[in-house]
Amino acid sequence: MSLNAQVQSHLRDIVDKACEDQKSGIPGTTVVVVGKDGNELFAHSAGKRGAGSEDPMTLDTIFWIASCTKVVVGLACMQLVEQGILKLDDAEQTEGLCPELKSLKVLLPDGSFEEKKNGITLRMLLSHTAGFGYTFFNERLRQWSYPIGADEFSGRIEDMKMPLLFQPGEGWQYGVGIDWAGIALERATGLTLNEYLQKNIFLPLGIKNMSMIPSHDMRQKLAYMNQRNPDGTLRPRDHPLRAPLVVDLENKAEVARVFNSGGAGIFAKPQDYCKVLAVLLNDGTCPKTGSKLLRKETVDEMFSNQIPQFPNYSRQSIPDAKPDLTNPVPELYPVAGNPPQGWGLTFMLSNGGPTGRSTSTGHWAGLPNLWWWADREKGVAGIVCTQILPFVDLNVLGLWGTVEAEIYKALGKA
Repeated sequence: MSLNAQVQSHLRDIVDKACEDQKSGIPGTTVVVVGKDGNELFAHSAGKRGAGSEDPMTLDTIFWIASCTKVVVGLACMQLVEQGILKLDDAEQTEGLCPELKSLKVLLPDGSFEEKKNGITLRMLLSHTAGFGYTFFNERLRQWSYPIGADEFSGRIEDMKMPLLFQPGEGWQYGVGIDWAGIALERATGLTLNEYLQKNIFLPLGIKNMSMIPSHDMRQKLAYMNQRNPDGTLRPRDHPLRAPLVVDLENKAEVARVFNSGGAGIFAKPQDYCKVLAVLLNDGTCPKTGSKLLRKETVDEMFSNQIPQFPNYSRQSIPDAKPDLTNPVPELYPVAGNPPQGWGLTFMLSNGGPTGRSTSTGHWAGLPNLWWWADREKGVAGIVCTQILPFVDLNVLGLWGTVEAEIYKALGKA
């Protein structure tokens, strides 16, 4: 599988053009697409490291990938499920590892609370059916957090303890569940989440530039965080996930205190991230190193719809509960004919789409507008990376959709 020089050039032009307007376009982006053989079909960076920078964006630039972390942590948890160390459907085990979950209460729409009636399982945490939310995506949770407010990116484990929005297993809501899955993994293995990922996922794949605690070298290559103002112009802004970027790397005790966020904690070079996506395309095995991370049936489970009883939940609208972090989203991923949509273990199942992807494709995003997809049927995956807030930036969505559509068009002719 490969793309000819003409297609490559056309794709580069599309990405370059998206970054031409440095005031109100995309300040800088990296786009990487891989085939099932693990070879890169396309890899290109354009623009600047950020609205506050004159440095060019390059393929070595490091991005905070935010919720693109979730699928990596899903892989890690499923390794432990295969080994019998973690169980998908054993609430007693999950709440034994995370006793904080036992005492959670359910926050009702009128602001009152009711007791939690159901146990929380690992499957619920990985599929967003445990009841957790995010304050920036849910107005009820945001209101509960006042007068102090909440910060899911504080680098403190204490900020993961928030009330549930429904009884475990009885709804779907995107939230901090995978952070708790990461905590369960840490307590089951005795390793920090970052240590586990380095040893069991990144090392076997030959990945050197992905971490929850970025090295000095990674910090020097970090992309700037950008804010799009209401009038569409861009400005640099403070980084939401500061703790792992400012911690003294020589002070082991200080590093150990930084919460390793299973929901949003990874910093990565996009080409390295695509090595993880290539594992999904190959049923759990790395096509380059031959390392087997998961069995095929485990990857099949990750790509199976965990919420068939809620066919419209993953397409639901998202309010701009915190407008500096997210735009209002009327519908997450519209597909012609409104087929039922679902959620796998850590990512969305769109059931097709306008670009040419197969109905079994998994995809998801990161808050500062990073968007990945993995199409096992057609053997292609990729990611579009930016660092722009708020979430669901129309410029970036347009670039993602255009690139993905061009890739499928070219592969269809190959």
